[in-house]
Amino acid sequence: MTLKVYNTLTGKKEKFLPLKKKEVRMYVCGVTVYDDCHLGHARCYVAFDVVYRYLKYKDYRVKYVQNITDVDDKIIAKARELKKSDIRYQKSDVKALVRKVTGKYTKEYFKWMDYLKVKRADLYPRATEHIENMIKLIQKLLDKGYAYEIDGDVYFNISKFSSYGKLSGRSVDEMRAGARVEVDERKRNPLDFALWKRAKEGEPIWNSPWGAGRPGWHIECSAMSMKYLGESFDIHGGGQDLIFPHHENEIAQSEAYSGKPFVKYWLHNGFVTTRGEKMSKSLGNIFTLKELFKEFPDPEVARLFLLSRHYRSPVDFTKEKLVEIEKRLSHFYNLLDFILQALKGRISNKRINPRSLSKEERRLYQEIRKTDKEFDRSLDDDFNTAKALSSLDSLAKVTNALKDNPKIRGNKALLSKVYRLLKEKGKIIGFFEEHSWEKMISIPDRKEVEKLIAQRDRARKEGDWDLADRIRSNLKKRRIILEDHQEGTTWKKKTQKKLDKN
Repeated sequence: MTLKVYNTLTGKKEKFLPLKKKEVRMYVCGVTVYDDCHLGHARCYVAFDVVYRYLKYKDYRVKYVQNITDVDDKIIAKARELKKSDIRYQKSDVKALVRKVTGKYTKEYFKWMDYLKVKRADLYPRATEHIENMIKLIQKLLDKGYAYEIDGDVYFNISKFSSYGKLSGRSVDEMRAGARVEVDERKRNPLDFALWKRAKEGEPIWNSPWGAGRPGWHIECSAMSMKYLGESFDIHGGGQDLIFPHHENEIAQSEAYSGKPFVKYWLHNGFVTTRGEKMSKSLGNIFTLKELFKEFPDPEVARLFLLSRHYRSPVDFTKEKLVEIEKRLSHFYNLLDFILQALKGRISNKRINPRSLSKEERRLYQEIRKTDKEFDRSLDDDFNTAKALSSLDSLAKVTNALKDNPKIRGNKALLSKVYRLLKEKGKIIGFFEEHSWEKMISIPDRKEVEKLIAQRDRARKEGDWDLADRIRSNLKKRRIILEDHQEGTTWKKKTQKKLDKN
């Protein structure tokens, strides 16, 4: 099967053919560390986590770089706000507060990404540690006539770059009409963007050939990506809101600098919306990860929600949807737990002879083979996690429908194959990496539950139905549901969340 990706640059799906065989260099625009991480951040980094995981699954050698923007207008504004609002910092230098702000939110970012099981990139370069690279890049753009300097500010001259607009697919006139750009009469074109900003009082500054100042936002990503991945690389990712102006400007300055194509494949994830509106601070509908995990503490619930839609499509957030996602996840874990109990924890590697199977066994065997192919085929189709997850749902549904059949329950090799497939495919997209019983209930509680089930079994054999019913009732209060089968009793943990509709 051939991997195809949707390339924003060409506006179509293309066969994925990296610049070097079986080697992928990938850069994703990282977080600007000035505030709490929210679901929008999670959408981006979970989406590209799947890209990273799947490429490695397909035996590509992947070098993944994700920057940290630790100098920016928003960070400086946050530091100034802290200085004004908190008496402890009123005598502090803004530059010191910038370091405090970025240190705090960088730590928070990694904490939440680790919690979400987002695999670490290979490198996390920080903008402030690459100022020299940015200065060299800017100087070459000036030398080649692509940039100009005015009173210590340096701007990129978009009129010198003939293909400006090729990523967003808009003409310069269209962009000029719709752009929100800072009015500066000194600029030759309203769309010319800052490469270097002259020093302002109270801001972090660095020395440069044009005087003290700091870099513009766009130059940061070009300098860091080209340093670690080369002047041309395979994948550049980020949210759809970065297509213009950020990624458009990255292309212009990078290709003007090197004279080479900057990136082969541009991938952009869709927004998280709330009842159809994009999550944004101005609308007051942001849901931070801190708030999310207070109500829905299982990180796999958040992952499943974010991956239940194709990464380029918007995903609409409501608490009701999270409750449904929680139930969907619990169905998988209940099935995994059922299989482990049926196999007494021993997973078989025995080969299956399809000719020896009963009708029901053959149906499950065929579903396993179908799921195996459909899952990979879905991810080969521009990382379509929604379809991939549906294939796992289908396998779970068929297994659940047949699991009480004596032939199925007795076929250890077949049940083991279901278990291994769910675990293997789940791992590719960040699910089912724990033991199912650890997920559903703690070890001490599990031992206690099994002790009570054994006590109930004895009571039933002795005809003490009152005691057997009391044990079932007490376990039900703890959200443990017992299921009696011919071969014995199994149990599962009910979904924890019940949404209060008020």
